Order: sequence, then structure tokens, then C-alpha cells
Amino acid sequence: MRWPAEAVWEQVAPLLPGFTVEVLPEVDSSNTELMRRARAGRTDPVLLVAERQTAGRGRLGRQWHSGAQASLTFSLGVLLAPADWSGLSLAVGATLAEALHPQIRLKWPNDLWVGDRKLAGILIETAAPPDGGAGRYTIVGVGINLTPPEVAGYATPPFGLRELLPDAQAGDVLLRIAAPLVRTLQAFEQFGFAPFRARFAARDALADRAVTLSDGTAGTAHGVDEYGALLVHTAGGMKAVASAEVSVRPAGARMP
Repeated sequence: MRWPAEAVWEQVAPLLPGFTVEVLPEVDSSNTELMRRARAGRTDPVLLVAERQTAGRGRLGRQWHSGAQASLTFSLGVLLAPADWSGLSLAVGATLAEALHPQIRLKWPNDLWVGDRKLAGILIETAAPPDGGAGRYTIVGVGINLTPPEVAGYATPPFGLRELLPDAQAGDVLLRIAAPLVRTLQAFEQFGFAPFRARFAARDALADRAVTLSDGTAGTAHGVDEYGALLVHTAGGMKAVASAEVSVRPAGARMP
């Protein structure tokens, strides 16, 4: 597979001095690989593409299936020092959706949906810089289905981008989203979630829908607050859901 690594570099390098693009034919997980490097003191800005992941990870440790030419999986590593980290995955999601297609919606806190099917997932992890400086090395992992994976047992049915864009190729998709993603991280570092709240709301897949939380709480989703927490109107009143250990599904959907 041919990757537009040079074209991506030309777009992003002016924004991120020292930026590099690397493509690996196979790795356990692009996020795991960048975390290993960070712990070894390598925290330069890099976009690491994995043509195939043997142990891809999603939120809460769930497995992410990816194969050559069936998906786009990559991780972007960059040092960030925002005043508040709240809402970062929502800002990233809004940017990816806007760059890809008007029909893509955002399912709080880190998925891209078309209808009630999952197109993509986001996994953000951070590591302290080795020199003890300010901020953290931030690894933004993204997995986008080009075709739905042929794996049974998904809590949410998968969707493939080629169902919207029949000619979509991994390299072209990467070129569309790399620079906007970097600009989003830089804007988030400076301004936080506030500039992205309305952008998330415009694509909120759960807005005004009956939802069930993984702790059994039921209610109606009412968007997110200024920190990116999901607002759910329950029998006990409005609840702001911010825990990374909480899953949420439209009412009637099966929990993972």
C-alpha cells in the first residue's frame, strides 16, 4: 500500500517542528508502541500508522480489530499542556467527523457513528515527559473502519466508511484528517473544550435520546456541559456523567 507520508508531513511539519510520519506494516498497537517510546524518553511529535494491529485496543481495554486495507489505524503523539484536559476526546471526534462526511455523528465519549453503527473509535492516553517538564506526552489513537470487520459479538454493529465514500482509501483519509487533527490539539491546548462544545452538539448522536448507563441508570441525554461531561436527565434529576468507567447506550441496546 502506498501512503502519502510526504504529503502529510508537508501539511503538518509547519505546525509541529520536528514532526515525522512513520508507517509500520504490523505492530501490536500503535498506541502501545508510542507509549513504549515515551517511557524510553522519545517524545518527539510523530504520526505512527499501523497497516495491521495484532492487539489493537479501544476504550476500557476492549479489542479493536484492524487489518490491512480494511481500516485506517494510527496514533498521533505530541506534547500538550492544556489547563484542563476535559473534553479532549470530544474535540478530536468533532474534528474527524467534520473532515470526513456530514452524516457522521458523535457518540459520547469517543466514537463516530453513522446511524446506530460504529464507524470509528478514539483512544487517548498520556505519559509524563521524561524530563519532568510541563504537560504530558499525549497519544491520540484513531481507528476507522473502511469496511465493516467480519467479527461477531460487537455490542454496536460496525459501519464502514466506504458505505458513504465508496472510493475511500486509507492514505487519502489520513491526508484529509491529519492536519485538522493537529490544529485541534493545538487549539484545545490553548482554549480547552469551549470552542468545540457547539461543534460536538451539532453531531451529538445521543441528544434527546433515552439512554442507559452501564451502572443501570436510565434517563434522557441532553448534550454535554462546558467540561464535556454527558448530561443525563434521570429520575433523580440531571446527572453529569464524566467517569471514564461509564458506558452509555441508547435505550434497548446491548451493553458490551
